[in-house]
Amino acid sequence: MFPRVILKDTLIKKSQQKKRTSPCNYKERFFVLDTQDLRYSENRPGKKPTLKGCINLSKIKCVEIVCCDVPIPCNYKYPFQVFYDNHYLYIFAPDNECRQRWVQALKDETKDNNLVAKYHPNFWMDSKWRCCQQTEKLAAGCHVYDPLGFGLYSLFHFSCLNNLFQVNADSERIVIALQEYVPSRDTDLPLEKGHEYILINKSNIDWWTVRNSNGYGTFKLPTPRPFMCIYVFVFVNHSSQSGEKNPKVKHYQIRQTETGAGPFYLAENYLFNTIPELIHYHQHNAAGLITRLRHPVSPDGSSAQQVSAPFEDQWELNPDELTLGQEIGSGQFGLVLEGWWKKKKVAVKMIRDGCMSEDDLQEEARVMMKLSHHKLVQLYAVSSQRSPLCLVFEFMENGCLSDYLRARKGSLSQETLLNMCMDVSEGMAYLESSNFLHRDLAARNCLVSENNEVKVSDFGMTRFVLDDKYTSSQCSKFPVKWSAPEVIKYCKFSSKSDIWSFGVLMWEVYSEGRLPYDNRTNTEVLEALSTGLRLLKPRLAPDTVYLLMEWCWKEKPEDRPCFAVLLHELASIS
Repeated sequence: MFPRVILKDTLIKKSQQKKRTSPCNYKERFFVLDTQDLRYSENRPGKKPTLKGCINLSKIKCVEIVCCDVPIPCNYKYPFQVFYDNHYLYIFAPDNECRQRWVQALKDETKDNNLVAKYHPNFWMDSKWRCCQQTEKLAAGCHVYDPLGFGLYSLFHFSCLNNLFQVNADSERIVIALQEYVPSRDTDLPLEKGHEYILINKSNIDWWTVRNSNGYGTFKLPTPRPFMCIYVFVFVNHSSQSGEKNPKVKHYQIRQTETGAGPFYLAENYLFNTIPELIHYHQHNAAGLITRLRHPVSPDGSSAQQVSAPFEDQWELNPDELTLGQEIGSGQFGLVLEGWWKKKKVAVKMIRDGCMSEDDLQEEARVMMKLSHHKLVQLYAVSSQRSPLCLVFEFMENGCLSDYLRARKGSLSQETLLNMCMDVSEGMAYLESSNFLHRDLAARNCLVSENNEVKVSDFGMTRFVLDDKYTSSQCSKFPVKWSAPEVIKYCKFSSKSDIWSFGVLMWEVYSEGRLPYDNRTNTEVLEALSTGLRLLKPRLAPDTVYLLMEWCWKEKPEDRPCFAVLLHELASIS
């Protein structure tokens, strides 16, 4: 009996990288699911389709939607996964309906297989699972696998839970919806009054995780409308130039648009459906306020920051263990010295008195702690209990990239120049996927190791963002010749402004360390950019590389690529 065809579609597959050296790429394939196999072929105009892969359905152990939190470098943005024979196949559908159709069909055909008990709801990337941070690719999953339903969970804000659900008396894992909820998007899950939902997790004080037995979607429910004016009081304690403290309290009223019926805001242009969302955003972005909302005040009037230890023990170093050597650099906040710590050569960033508070140092260190990637300069430890404050980093023997390029002018191969750009784009793709902006990307802020590997450094201006944009409250000084037009004009940073800076960095690499616009003032640069002029093609840059630079310098941020795409394009050139 011949197998019956169930589904067929043109989808995009990610290379499975079964070997460590295999490249990462995304290719369009024609998929066919029948009652026996999942097959995919390459369709070439005027030629017979070429079979590229075939998976017997009996070998499939899991089929599930992927909850993606990183940029997807292909045209289809709806991923799902097929786990078989200890391999993961990631497939991307053009829309959510198509993805649901494939996942449900595959689950129907494999529900009687020897399936996994748990699965990984996010991608395997950078040698670890993004969902649970496990570093073994075949490690057991972190979420219960449901062979009948969908695995993407619905989230409900805690402030609305009492109005939305009651707990089933027979089971604490079952909750009953008390209200109807009609979503605004097709990808969201509606709530039906009286229906039961499975409670997955209620350990978080802000969110509960629940699942529908036969549907899925992610959404946030609005906080009930307040019955009185709500204010945010912000205490700031800036220091004057003489070092004298200048404490003040600023009052901001939370307002609503459309005469009290619309979204909430503290600063115009930054609108939110709920007050918790508003507060959470401004904890990370000033966006019109005198400062971002750093530390909430506890009921006894003290800062919440005061009741928690500044660092885990493994980050706070004993200054007596650190031996300092000669100065190797200087910056806005202080000196950089070579040193020795635990028999390891390190770089020590020492903070000048008055340039950075202990809180700011700890904040910068916490940023570093959250970021770990082989293309980022690694933070080893901090010293915050004794003056001067300092940060201890891995030592990069060949110094900053700009000096390295100038010192070796005329001796670097095309392969070396391209690899430098790929190193930086890989580090920046990681920052981008982690929702961090660099805001000062340039060759001077990248360092070169002993084996000529380039790593991204200097995260003093790095900012965590929730919506891929950041407006500086004080419009701090920034390097005009590396900055996108929207940064120069409006102090508006985003991952797309980092992309612009990366285009300038590529120009620096292929110009062997030459300064961009070296014969123009900042004002002349702004005027030139406004008329559409861009940096000219460097003599060493291939046309394909210069096209990528020009793509980075598109006037509209939305027309520029993301770092994941740039990394893929550079790898293709390589």
